[in-house]
Amino acid sequence: MQSTINYLWHTDDLLGQGATASVYKARNKKSGELVAVKVFNTASYLRPREVQVREFEVLRKLNHQNIVKLFAVEETGGSRQKVLVMEYCSSGSLLSVLESPENAFGLPEDEFLVVLRCVVAGMNHLRENGIVHRDIKPGNIMRLLGEEGQSIYKLTDFGAARELDDDEKFVSVYGTEEYLHPDMYERAVLRKPQQKTFGVTVDLWSIGVTLYHAATGSLPFVPFGGPRRNKEIMGLQSQLVPILANILEVEQAKCWGFDQFFAETSDILQRAVVHVFSLSQAVLHRIYIHAHNTIAIFLEAVYEQTNVAPQHQEYLFEGHLCVLEPNLSAQHIAHTTASSPLTLFSMASETPKGLAFRDPALDIPKFVPKVDLQADYNTAKGVLGAGYQALRLARVLLAGQELMLRGLHWFVETLQATCRRTLEVTRMALLFLSSSLGAERFSSVAGMPEIQELKRATELRSQLRTLAGVLSRCSHNITETQMSLSSLSSELVKNRDQVHEDRSIQQIQCCVDKMYLIYKQFKKSRMRPGLGYNEEQIHKLDKVNFSHLAKRLLQVFQEECVQKYQTSLVTHGKRMRVAHETRNHLRLVGCSVAACNTEAQGAQESLSKILDRLSHQLLQDRTTGAQASPPPSAPYPSPALKDLVLHMQELCEEMKLLAFDLQDNNRIIEGLSRVPSAPDV
Repeated sequence: MQSTINYLWHTDDLLGQGATASVYKARNKKSGELVAVKVFNTASYLRPREVQVREFEVLRKLNHQNIVKLFAVEETGGSRQKVLVMEYCSSGSLLSVLESPENAFGLPEDEFLVVLRCVVAGMNHLRENGIVHRDIKPGNIMRLLGEEGQSIYKLTDFGAARELDDDEKFVSVYGTEEYLHPDMYERAVLRKPQQKTFGVTVDLWSIGVTLYHAATGSLPFVPFGGPRRNKEIMGLQSQLVPILANILEVEQAKCWGFDQFFAETSDILQRAVVHVFSLSQAVLHRIYIHAHNTIAIFLEAVYEQTNVAPQHQEYLFEGHLCVLEPNLSAQHIAHTTASSPLTLFSMASETPKGLAFRDPALDIPKFVPKVDLQADYNTAKGVLGAGYQALRLARVLLAGQELMLRGLHWFVETLQATCRRTLEVTRMALLFLSSSLGAERFSSVAGMPEIQELKRATELRSQLRTLAGVLSRCSHNITETQMSLSSLSSELVKNRDQVHEDRSIQQIQCCVDKMYLIYKQFKKSRMRPGLGYNEEQIHKLDKVNFSHLAKRLLQVFQEECVQKYQTSLVTHGKRMRVAHETRNHLRLVGCSVAACNTEAQGAQESLSKILDRLSHQLLQDRTTGAQASPPPSAPYPSPALKDLVLHMQELCEEMKLLAFDLQDNNRIIEGLSRVPSAPDV
């Protein structure tokens, strides 16, 4: 045990160790509060006095939630070594997070944004106080959990820090080689003679390497060779890549300054994310946009990622049409999540491309035949990292199938609603024709000698009859479309049930969990000088078992997850083509019904006017005839009048038949409109 006046710690509780000091987990003697104590070793006292006290002075000057707090400076009892008592971060460092096999391919995008926000805020506080850190790296960024379980990252280890204005330079070299500016690396590691000076932008280089590491799981530059494994950064890629390119600039004169860095990162951090699932492409996008932007800017941002022009974008949200007015603020866009995104439907038909990803099997290393504890640990870590990536991808692929089926089901429902509306319009149009084509008024004017008017009435009657036939065919066509959509809706419900019953995720998770237990044992064994005979045999069996689990995991991933996803993409493409064709067909039918309705109204108005005139003339003739003496009647009517009477009688009979047909059509349509739709899912 070691202690100061107020704090106590055990040397086994080592949190970290450097060239000049060690950090331990300690407790307050009175309250039991956990703290971190940094105890300086003998080598630290060989440094100049101003260098020794620099860290104390820097920490006393700083006070920010993203910088580890300094509580006190005390001394140990016997050796009187200086001790910094600091805030204890219980969740390790960003490096320990990145070294976890689960993050071998980089942090999830939401967690990366937390890192970016915390590092930028902490660095901004340093620059406000004229401090250059000079040793920024994941190991010097501590992590703790907030009250709501969120990550909070804090800059620590200010042993190399010093006060430096933006225009000041220094010549001394500090830092860790993987995160050093190339000029500093040449001098410190490669021992190349040079007289270059350095400024505050060396911190920007280290931040760039750290952010790249956090986003991809790999270092952008590995000293003395090694792969540079670039990874897509998904929605943030277009915003983040220019920043990394300008702070990972070798020539200091071309490198951004902190003002521009803070401005660009602040622009990212102030954006809200809108999740958009492109139904036609079967891809989930993250659109970053400012709340003060207009929806028109959002639509353009969607266009940049999906290549779907704003005028061709239609949206559904939770099963309902979502009309986005371009002039409104983006704050009017619904709150989305990855599992509840805006569903984008493009008016233009295209083949779904789905999620593009790298096969995790390509990143799996092989065990060496002999027992090599360090090599076996490294291999197990790499294989487990690929396993976690396969698990992550499997979840994304399954979620993609769910979004495809759910989004298409919602779109089918909108088509069915269109069918119901069009059927209702058709039914009303047929009712209108039925009521306007009654035969009674024709009977009342059958004896009128206005032959031209009667001919025009006959033509209008024929026109209305033709329109009634067109509307009947439209109603039959719409009904067939409804039945087809109901069948497709039932298929989608069945497929969604199959997705919900899929157990491939659980199988992969089981393999990963068992592999993790073996990995933990390998991690523990690598610290030992060697293994006994029996332990070595167990170690060999663990290697075999680990390899079998990895093989099983990849088999499930390929045969269950990937193949099902690819099959679902093909099926989704076919269904989307049907949906596009159906929508276009319904639009044509709707236009035809509307045109028929308009034409029928015009014909009915003309027919009514003719009948009104004839009825009025008939009334006048009867009134005149009642006042005058009746003329002598002929024994037989004239041939012309006889033909006209016969013609009007035929017309009346045809009108009665037409009225009966229309009534039958209405009864059929009403019955079909009551056909139940597919159940909601």
